[in-house]
Amino acid sequence: MAVIAAFIINAGLNFVLGLLIAKLLGPADFGRFALATTGATVLNTVLFEWLRLSATRFYSGRVRADEPWIRHGLDRAYLRVGLLLLAAAALCGAFGFADGADGHAAILCGTGLAALGIGVFDYHAALARARFDGKLYLGLVAVKNVLAFGLMAAAAWWLPQPAWVLAAAGLSQFLAVVLLRHPLRDPRTPFERPRLSATWRVFARYGLPLIAANTAYLSVAFVNRGAIAGHAGFAEAGYFALAADVTSRAMMTLGTALDLLLFQLAVQAEEQRGRAAAEAQVAENAGMVFALLAPCAVGFWAVLPALQALVVPDAYRGPFESYSVALMPGLFCLTMMFYALNPVFQIRRRTLPVIASALIGLAVNGVGLLILPERLGGIGVAVAQSTGLATAGLWLGWRVLTGPERIHLPWSSIGAAALACSAMGLALAPFRHLPPATALAVLVPAGMVLYGALVWIFDIAGLRRQIGGRLRPGRAVAAE
Repeated sequence: MAVIAAFIINAGLNFVLGLLIAKLLGPADFGRFALATTGATVLNTVLFEWLRLSATRFYSGRVRADEPWIRHGLDRAYLRVGLLLLAAAALCGAFGFADGADGHAAILCGTGLAALGIGVFDYHAALARARFDGKLYLGLVAVKNVLAFGLMAAAAWWLPQPAWVLAAAGLSQFLAVVLLRHPLRDPRTPFERPRLSATWRVFARYGLPLIAANTAYLSVAFVNRGAIAGHAGFAEAGYFALAADVTSRAMMTLGTALDLLLFQLAVQAEEQRGRAAAEAQVAENAGMVFALLAPCAVGFWAVLPALQALVVPDAYRGPFESYSVALMPGLFCLTMMFYALNPVFQIRRRTLPVIASALIGLAVNGVGLLILPERLGGIGVAVAQSTGLATAGLWLGWRVLTGPERIHLPWSSIGAAALACSAMGLALAPFRHLPPATALAVLVPAGMVLYGALVWIFDIAGLRRQIGGRLRPGRAVAAE
């Protein structure tokens, strides 16, 4: 549970830091920063994500002791790719910063450094999670957040150009790993070079299809932000970027936190009881993910007017709520794909269908960009994105639920959660437009109490049983 708590704290602090950077840079520069940040995420995904995903799938406490070549292969692959990226960033920096930090080459340098820092941090965080070392993960996240707040806020204040803030973001994540390098190490063992190539091939077969899919989804965000910038200017791109970032965090934060634990439980089930047990665990996980993510989406919609009035910088108000509402359906579908549907193919080590769904979403988004912006303006881009992501989610869901290897999801839990969310939304809707502080004071506890009561009464997704087991561990052990 320390892993989930650490991730939620990290996401909350990142949300606050994002608002601070948006305020210090202003809409136009924040639009450039957001576009570059998306580029850094794409670059990190293309170069490093196949290795991070391989770490979560193939590394564990048992592997740490019995199969040290897995960690050797991961470390050496990261080192080689990282050195290439660092050299490219240094080359851009040599040309970019000589002419000032606001040029394209300087921003490319900052983007490369940010991608390198993200990649190194995410990899070591994945190793800590795979070992179920919540204390180490919590420490890594805490150190990174302290450094990020100090370095990024200082850069935005003293050197208010996107390139410097991007470089500070990468440096903060890299330094967190350096400071905790000793507990992150594995026991020293002899390096078996003949195993290296075979290990990398296993990583590539498993991870590259997932990378291609994630890159396609990130390309949707990158292309859409670029389309708005070209259609209505960088200020409008800044409005879209802030809404997209905040809404995606609202949708993704809990999903990612759950996945940190739930997918490792599926891997553990496969190691201990076989593939059938792992797939059963994945199906159970999907019901739990929906039961916890759906009320978050409804709750975010309910508090959106108050959130805009209280915490969103003045320059972004108005467009922020409009873009957030348009983006929410697609981002919810994307979250369900990442944390409920993709794990089915990950546990089977057959990840090609994930690419197909991403390409379908990218194609539908592209068609929407040809039609909707001319008719609806910037909101048309958001609608195109939501339509593309929803289509991708429906296609991938069809692949999971049909065929001889179809997964049997806990439909009773999913249906009960959907009804409970509908009841919560109807109950909260009349209070959305109260004065902002009053609305938050009413909506947040009311939503939690109402949905929590329904979960407890009907034991939706088995959450009451699991919570009861946590509260009464002695009785749970006796029952077993």
